[in-house]
Amino acid sequence: MSALESIRLVVQYESEVDKITQFLEKFVDGGGKKQAAVEMMDDDAAMDGELTPDKPQRKYMDMLQRVANRVEDTVTIAIDDVRAFEIEHSSGHPPFTQAASLAFRIENNAKSYVEVISKAIDVLMPEADKDVLQDPEAEVLDVIIQARRDRDRRDREALQAVDGQIARATGVAPAATMDESFPAVLTRRYTVQLVPRRAQKALAVRAIGAGQIGRLVSVRGMVTRVSDVRPAMVVAAYVCDACGSEVFQEVKTRQFTPLTQCSGAQCVANRQRGKLQRLTRASRFRRFQEVRLQEMTDQVPMGDIPRTLTVHCVEGTVRALHPGDVAVVAGVFLPQAYTGLRALRAGLLADTVLEAHHVRPLKRRYEELAAEASAEQRVRLAQLQRGDAYTLAAQAIAPEIFGHDDVKKALLLQLVGAAGRRTRDSLAIRGDINVCLMGDPGVAKSQLLRFVAAVAPRGVYTTGRGSSGAGLTAAVLRDAATGEMVLEGGALVLADNGLCAIDEFDKMDEADRTAIHEVMEQQTISIAKAGITTTLNARAAILAAANPARGRYNPRMTPQDNINLPAALLSRFDVLFLMLDRPSREADLLLARHVAWVHSHGRHPPPADGATEVDVDLLRHFVAAARARAPVLPRAVGDYVVGAYVQLRQQHKASAAAAHRGLARSAIDTGVAPPRPAVSNATPRTLLAILRLAQARARVRAAAAVAVEDVDEALRLMDAAHVSLDARSAAATLSDRRPRADAASAIYALMSRQLLSAQPADSDGAAVMQLSYADVLDRVRDAGYSEADLSRCLEQYEDINVLQVNLTRTRITFVSAPAAAQ
Repeated sequence: MSALESIRLVVQYESEVDKITQFLEKFVDGGGKKQAAVEMMDDDAAMDGELTPDKPQRKYMDMLQRVANRVEDTVTIAIDDVRAFEIEHSSGHPPFTQAASLAFRIENNAKSYVEVISKAIDVLMPEADKDVLQDPEAEVLDVIIQARRDRDRRDREALQAVDGQIARATGVAPAATMDESFPAVLTRRYTVQLVPRRAQKALAVRAIGAGQIGRLVSVRGMVTRVSDVRPAMVVAAYVCDACGSEVFQEVKTRQFTPLTQCSGAQCVANRQRGKLQRLTRASRFRRFQEVRLQEMTDQVPMGDIPRTLTVHCVEGTVRALHPGDVAVVAGVFLPQAYTGLRALRAGLLADTVLEAHHVRPLKRRYEELAAEASAEQRVRLAQLQRGDAYTLAAQAIAPEIFGHDDVKKALLLQLVGAAGRRTRDSLAIRGDINVCLMGDPGVAKSQLLRFVAAVAPRGVYTTGRGSSGAGLTAAVLRDAATGEMVLEGGALVLADNGLCAIDEFDKMDEADRTAIHEVMEQQTISIAKAGITTTLNARAAILAAANPARGRYNPRMTPQDNINLPAALLSRFDVLFLMLDRPSREADLLLARHVAWVHSHGRHPPPADGATEVDVDLLRHFVAAARARAPVLPRAVGDYVVGAYVQLRQQHKASAAAAHRGLARSAIDTGVAPPRPAVSNATPRTLLAILRLAQARARVRAAAAVAVEDVDEALRLMDAAHVSLDARSAAATLSDRRPRADAASAIYALMSRQLLSAQPADSDGAAVMQLSYADVLDRVRDAGYSEADLSRCLEQYEDINVLQVNLTRTRITFVSAPAAAQ
């Protein structure tokens, strides 16, 4: 087999060092006139610091001075600066091709050019303004390097004196000796980081392939796992027990073989093999952290699972990412060989990693958003605050969705939230507001959840059917780097200090649903798995969407039968809205016009009456500014809340008792068993819900204290939710009071229609007049009747020999065809 021909690419890295040195020395932030002004100045005056504050400064030379003074430890090189410098010094012919442009060469061969840039920095590194050895926080390595240099200088002077005597005696000049030097990585007190071009597109994890190896790429994704910050050895230091000299070994791989024998000049001259002892304090370490980056939902094709990428963060990039963050990570894409037994199993395969150089969060925290608001945004926020900010901001939530004004206001208050409280005895009172949306299909519950999760800086969207208890809370996994058991946070941990939207909440298993009980009240997750006993923070607001028990809300059934969720879980929701799809000519006309306008123009209609339009970015800054406020609760308002809560409890008690007495009297007259009472939302947790909603409303108004109008608005929202839950049509009330005979006749008519719609046939082609008891029971319950009503109906019609029920009560056989079927 013939070998492939090798292609030798000659790269003049020495000339590249010169070009980068010129860039670092002469580049001025701002370019153009500032660049020309600096070049006209006297270089000596500029380096001596005689430039006035009004005159331009060299960006990277100032950065190197701060590194020399041990103020900073990172040299950040922007590719856009390199490109701008090339265009400024191109003499009218800027390099447009990748081969001629230094910026593109750095981007396409980033791993090699990091070392080239480091060599250029070593040439330009200025002297420190202070003696670093006199600093109390000086490293041991600095002392060793200085002592080593002093010893080498004394040895060199003594050797030169001896060589001079030999030369005078023999007349022959001795051979020149090489000076022992330190590894370059040992003396460097900085890390080079490259910032990609602004025009560079962030790729998905699955879009990165072998063609990007060694290049500077940008990846967008969500952080799912972050390891602890550990020291990674870069240079191993040893001391010889025979000659006392230090030996340094550069470590470039994850595993290395330590040195055991001294190779110093004295041991070689004396022909002895000194044993080396490792010096941990003299060795060079760097901060290392491993991050797991996962694809976003919009980047995953239909039917595929999200892919992950391992990111290695060192020095300045450690602790820049947290679980749940959505960010663009720029770095060098490299292969990484397996080690140990995994290397034997992997064969020729290798893992891939991304050496992080720059991190740009896409969803910043509320505090960062409030601090980074521009002047234009502050002006727009002030204009919004002067108007009806509460209504305008609520209308900005999913403006493509028509109606649901009270629901959108509740979602706005959930985004704003209330300030968390902690008592003197360390009792935490949550300030996050939990909201549950329940209603018929097609009322845009999922769209509201997705919009709110996208607006929240730390929003996580998941579904009940595709979530498990461990996926919501935390899972115990084995760390690939250390082999230890570690915890990987679930959706609720990733949404810490944010919002978690759970769709199809009613489809979750009961065992998985109970896992979030602790999160919704204590906002913590207690873990005791695989020898790990800890408590994780899950300070997240819960936004859940669910369908009624039988798909659609049945007004003939009580809210408790429709909701079909345990009372312990329902009481943890501050607001529970019921969104019904009721036909109405006026409402349907407005909805159809709104949907047609959105599809025609591709956006939501503009606000009426020339009101200020609030976009998503302004809404985020508005929420961030509102969350920065902490309104207090005056004593008078507190007394008002207490009175309103007591009155609300009494109203619920009186209405429940009156309904029970009325239905019981109706049952005595008609013989129909009364239904169970409706779900009562007036619990002690209701008081805390009123306070949270009132404080959130005060935050929206930018008020320093909670007012009575805030409490009234909170009570109005809760009343609107209660009315939607307790509202039952007149037809439903009449059906509840229907006599026994009417119920039996209605159930028989229902069975007749069911038999007519689906009549099976036997082998002879004759119609078989049978129905499944389970199917009939489902239809009877959907119609608002109970199994007891069905049993009474079957007994009546069995007595007159119209139908028969088998002993196991699985089949209903009609003796004669019903009138509707005939």
